Amino acid sequence: MTEPKPTVLRRRDALARGYTDGELRTLCRSGGWDRLRPGSYLSPGVQATLDAAARHRALVEATLPGLGRDAVVSHQSAAVLHGLALWRIPLDRVHVTRERTGGGRRTRHLHSHSAPLPAGDVVELDGIRVTAVARTVADLCRTAPFEQAVVVGDSASANGLSRAAIGDALAYAAGRPGHPAARRALAFVDGRSESVGESRSRVALAALELPAPDLQASLLDADGLLLGRVDFLFAAAGVVGEFDGKVKYGKHLRPGQDPGDAVFAEKTREDRIRDAGWEVARWTWRDLDRPDVIGQRIRRAMQRSGGRPRPLGAVLRAN
Repeated sequence: MTEPKPTVLRRRDALARGYTDGELRTLCRSGGWDRLRPGSYLSPGVQATLDAAARHRALVEATLPGLGRDAVVSHQSAAVLHGLALWRIPLDRVHVTRERTGGGRRTRHLHSHSAPLPAGDVVELDGIRVTAVARTVADLCRTAPFEQAVVVGDSASANGLSRAAIGDALAYAAGRPGHPAARRALAFVDGRSESVGESRSRVALAALELPAPDLQASLLDADGLLLGRVDFLFAAAGVVGEFDGKVKYGKHLRPGQDPGDAVFAEKTREDRIRDAGWEVARWTWRDLDRPDVIGQRIRRAMQRSGGRPRPLGAVLRAN
């Protein structure tokens, strides 16, 4: 039998293609198929092409036909549909919001929220009613832990969403649980963070009570030529902080450039920054789970820089 092509195979379509319920159970038990939810399946070939976000989109696709028109995709489900960055936010349930005063519920595959839904807070994406980006971020700032909320807020802000717009979307929640936490997260959001790792780094640096760094500052040499743009700059201390994500060098490859070339270019860039008198402290994904290590590296760099002449050149700060 030819393998079905749709991303989500629904039971009625499988039966129409000649499968039986017994065969579907066997395929899920020992054939590598995944039952997204009752009556909806992913074949092994489809599963292999899906990351966590794409799998969640498939779960949304499988869930919505059973819900009424009043259900608006929201929270992390809306964030996935909008393409926002998420970190350690569960994607095992589809989240929807209905404009009701009560009656929210949670099942194995669905979390239904009840809250006001002003008309401006709802948009349509590919025929799906979903909370607007500002409302989506506002909802997650209320319901997600601080670090996770900052990650999604930074992602939206980096794509042009203002903190004021998020604040306006959060107005519905005044007096509701999570509103004070949301305000704290919103105050920390900064669209100059360019990745999940940089957002998490900002949270870690703040918790370490280090001076607030400039983000994405450009360093110029004594002749006014660009040395490079840096993730974090402790200008008064003469220290540059750089988050080393695994995808960093591959993400900004120029045409014809391979990752090895990018690594060499990064080393050359750092050598020039150091030669101008800046100390450089680097950290990785693993270090973000032990922020004291990051703090120690930065403080050692500050100690090495202490008492030395000011680095050569100038600093251009990002807006």
